[in-house]
Amino acid sequence: MWGSICVMSTADLGLPVDVPSTALFTDRYELTMLQAALRSGAAGRRSVFEAFTRRLPDGRRYGVVAGTGRVLDAIENFRFDAPVLDFLRREGVVDEETLEYLAGYRFTGDVWGYPEGEVYFPGSPLLRVEGTFAEAVVLETVVLSILNHDSAIAAAASRMAAAAGGRPLMEMGARRTHELAAVAASRAAYIGGFRSSSNLAAGFRYGLPTIGTSAHAFTLLHDTEKGAFTAQVESLGRDTTLLVDTYDVATAVRTAVEVAGPELGAVRIDSGDLLLLAHRVRQQLDDLGAGKTKIVVTSDLDEYAIASLAAAPVDAYGVGTSLVTGSGHPTCAMVYKLVARAASDEPDAPLVPVAKKSSGGKTSIGGRKWAARRLDEDGVAEAEVIGSGPVPEELRDRQMLVPLVRGGEIVGREPLDAARARHIEARAGLPVSATQLSRGEPVLHTEYHLG
Repeated sequence: MWGSICVMSTADLGLPVDVPSTALFTDRYELTMLQAALRSGAAGRRSVFEAFTRRLPDGRRYGVVAGTGRVLDAIENFRFDAPVLDFLRREGVVDEETLEYLAGYRFTGDVWGYPEGEVYFPGSPLLRVEGTFAEAVVLETVVLSILNHDSAIAAAASRMAAAAGGRPLMEMGARRTHELAAVAASRAAYIGGFRSSSNLAAGFRYGLPTIGTSAHAFTLLHDTEKGAFTAQVESLGRDTTLLVDTYDVATAVRTAVEVAGPELGAVRIDSGDLLLLAHRVRQQLDDLGAGKTKIVVTSDLDEYAIASLAAAPVDAYGVGTSLVTGSGHPTCAMVYKLVARAASDEPDAPLVPVAKKSSGGKTSIGGRKWAARRLDEDGVAEAEVIGSGPVPEELRDRQMLVPLVRGGEIVGREPLDAARARHIEARAGLPVSATQLSRGEPVLHTEYHLG
């Protein structure tokens, strides 16, 4: 089919770039707050932070949790080594007392969260970080940067997968975003329903299936289109995918079958009226005896373009720009807020709910919260229930948060395929209207049960 597939174990692989620590993926004010809290004596107070979004992007009916595994990696690698400490000292970011604290920094608290691939709604406590104020406050930026980016990509991927109706989707967006963001985008797209990626770094880092054959440049390099097709088939085999829109599509399809025979794996169309061309190419391939040759379409696709091709004889889609930019919503507007802290510095002091109160829609709800999803009598989700205090008996088996870090030790790592499978199941458990592309409100309403 469309290129080769490379799958490998990544258990012992490190990051594909030399990043000694994630500690400087941090806004300066997190460290200046830490310094002031150390000075006041409040840095050791037990605290609870939650990551959530107040609203879904305009028109979206559900969100998709992605990036959780990367957050766990980031927490584990959050270390202030000598070069980082020297930088902070040289720039006068914090004082020596704070530098001494940071030199020994290790997160020793607990993290709970929605499992990766799950869907979420406004107010959902996607990640709950519990530890001392000092330990938890410095994680704000790296947690949000990962969750906001990856969840936006996964949500776009999910919409595209729903629109594709089971046809394979290939991620091809590396050239349309930052080189490191492209790797994370490939991972998030896979969770959201894409089957493969053109990005080799993503294949190396996460074991994703990789795809790719040739671009227009390869055809233009040769004196004739037939010469280019012949070279590709001789190198990659008859099961390859030939790009047929460099010159005239009908001529290219005829030449492709002439060169590769009816065993030709696929043809790719990258421009023009894709709906019309797909029908014409399918008819032409069938007439030439290449009834099993598949049709792949690319060319600036998004979920709406994919949906418009539902009746076309298309076998697979390649998506780039729209996917890696979140299909118009590159962030999920998630925030990381202190929702509870100990009443005093005593180790057994009770937690006190705290919350920001301001105008402009930026208020938050205090208290250490749980979340559960209530189902109707048919087993379809009908509400996202968020509360503090005891969990009602009827919702105890429907709780959303799972342990991710316990006492500083990562306990929530899982294979990427588990998150992908979870998303398919979670989306299937929503009301049918969840996958409609028309603008609408979140498909589940949020109920609060605050103790």
